[in-house]
Amino acid sequence: MLNGSKLYNFIINKEHHKYRHSVDWDLASEYSEKNLSPIERMIDRFERVSNEENPVILPDEKIVFMRTVSNLPAIFTEKEWDEIKSSHYIHELGFISNLSPNYYDTIKVGLLEKRKSADEYGKRSIDSIIALSDRYLKEAQKQGRDDLVEVLSRVPRYSARNFREALQFFRIIHYALWLEGNYHNTVGRFDKYMYEYLKKDMDAGVYTEDTALELLEDFFLSFNKDSDIYVGVQQGDNGQSMMLGGMDENGNEVFNLLSELCLKASCNNKLIDPKINLRVCKNTPAERYTEATKLTKAGLGFPQYSNDDIVIPALESLGYEHNDAVNYTVAACWEFIIPNVGADVANIAALSYPKAVDTAFHTSLISSETYDEFFEAVKSEIFKETEKIHNSIKNLWFVPSPFMNVLMDCDIYSGGKYNNFGIHGTGIATAADSLAAIKKYVFNEKSISKEDYIKAVDDNFENSPELLHKLRFESPKLGNNDDFVDTIATALLDAFADSLEGKINCRGGIYRAGTGSAMYYLWHANEIGASPDGRLSHEPFGTNFSVSLFANVKGPVSVIASMSKQHFNRAINGGPLTLEFHQSLFSDDDGIVKVGALVKNFIDRGGHQLQLNTVNLQMMKDAQIHPENHKQLVVRIWGWSAYFIELDREYQNHVMARQAYSV
Repeated sequence: MLNGSKLYNFIINKEHHKYRHSVDWDLASEYSEKNLSPIERMIDRFERVSNEENPVILPDEKIVFMRTVSNLPAIFTEKEWDEIKSSHYIHELGFISNLSPNYYDTIKVGLLEKRKSADEYGKRSIDSIIALSDRYLKEAQKQGRDDLVEVLSRVPRYSARNFREALQFFRIIHYALWLEGNYHNTVGRFDKYMYEYLKKDMDAGVYTEDTALELLEDFFLSFNKDSDIYVGVQQGDNGQSMMLGGMDENGNEVFNLLSELCLKASCNNKLIDPKINLRVCKNTPAERYTEATKLTKAGLGFPQYSNDDIVIPALESLGYEHNDAVNYTVAACWEFIIPNVGADVANIAALSYPKAVDTAFHTSLISSETYDEFFEAVKSEIFKETEKIHNSIKNLWFVPSPFMNVLMDCDIYSGGKYNNFGIHGTGIATAADSLAAIKKYVFNEKSISKEDYIKAVDDNFENSPELLHKLRFESPKLGNNDDFVDTIATALLDAFADSLEGKINCRGGIYRAGTGSAMYYLWHANEIGASPDGRLSHEPFGTNFSVSLFANVKGPVSVIASMSKQHFNRAINGGPLTLEFHQSLFSDDDGIVKVGALVKNFIDRGGHQLQLNTVNLQMMKDAQIHPENHKQLVVRIWGWSAYFIELDREYQNHVMARQAYSV
């Protein structure tokens, strides 16, 4: 297998970085002086950087193409960006991201065929890619690599004829998307569009399962050659998400031999890319969960599971056509997107539940005579916040992307078939636990006065140690299968969905409420002080749809029971329940089977998305002290995995603070 080979070690030890160089081009000033349009700037930069790339073919490498230009010069001056922002809403960096282009058709017909229907800028991008591929072909000839010569003589000009050509074709176009300046370029339903090439070769006796796996491992390694220079909040946050399994348009199961080999390749390589996602349903056999749990055991933080039984009908209820909804995949982390035709912006903003509670706590608690009256005040704050978000996003604009446009089944400049906006929901447990405590102690028992409660929270509980202990460790908490607090979480999620009902965004789409948090579990936590649940000032929220970091919960079974009751059909932007398990749980087959059964239980209960993490607190503590000894320690952050020692301290500490369950 590839893991441990010379090529593998060469990449892991970052020896390939010696081939890199940066370019010192002031393109922004040049383009500004020439008054070039945005699309002319994009294609000119793409052509220049493509010409600057040096073909590198490493020994024993079967899937080639590696970034040698380590930077992409800016195409707008700061003044120009300010002018653009003065009349447009700019999402993140302003470049297109989180789409799932049509890899299948491109690989099926070849770039020369795609060129026929491309606009002038698409044609120029295709010409640049083919020219770079030809330079790789010459390098392969120079090295006497007849196998690569055969592959590169065919792709990407023409259609792929076999599995290796298809993998190489994918690598070239995926590489080109990054080189264009797009980011969070997803992989989509890989086993759906790539399986026919593997099956053809397997039927012809070209590969055994072992040799096909070895090629796939080489292909997976290619995702990790350049990922450190991809855009993200932290290294690892690059969006190279691959979806496996699930239903097709005819209701047939997609999971196949390629799906199985992908799980094995990821497990063998033990690298953070590509991120594996698995579509499952009530009919998914228990053995598949067991096999997938072997990948969880590797400590990579995947696969992440999505439940077809919930997601497909929920997307249809939002207006997605059946053939599109059934073909869903995920964006960079876990947001649900539609390949080929979807232009949804699945992470455009985020709502803070705890902030809504905090505002109502300080403005409406005193005057509220009942809990229901107080909850209406919280709900009102949620409505105000989503209205504020809606009003702030006007005239959304993206930098043109000629090559991405070639790969989509729509004109990406004017939007796709679907142009919906997804909004995250942060800190659900902090908010639900806070409301449960307020309901119990202020309105039901009347054991805490409103004035004393507000003062204690504002003082960060410094003068109320007994109350702090009561709130943190004795109060009802989400995750214990307690309807008293679980119904509050449901009501919060429903209020979020209600607040977006009927709103039309600036691109003519709707808004989707979500259960994810992205990085907001840190950012939003710093916007307020202490919380009525006993959370102290500056303590982060739980990530995504999870329990509070300090919640005293019974175990993963009760957490799953609590977190599968909500109306996910109304909040289907994506965002998984996140569970952490100690590494020792996976020491034998019995533990693996139990965890697999737990995942199946979640899906059967109607949970919509789940991710499991393997953690070892002592190892992480040692990694903070001796990072040189833990270069390959991988942890899951929110919707992506990263090498622990490359994370900022606040992300390290959050991972270490999470629950570690046993079953």
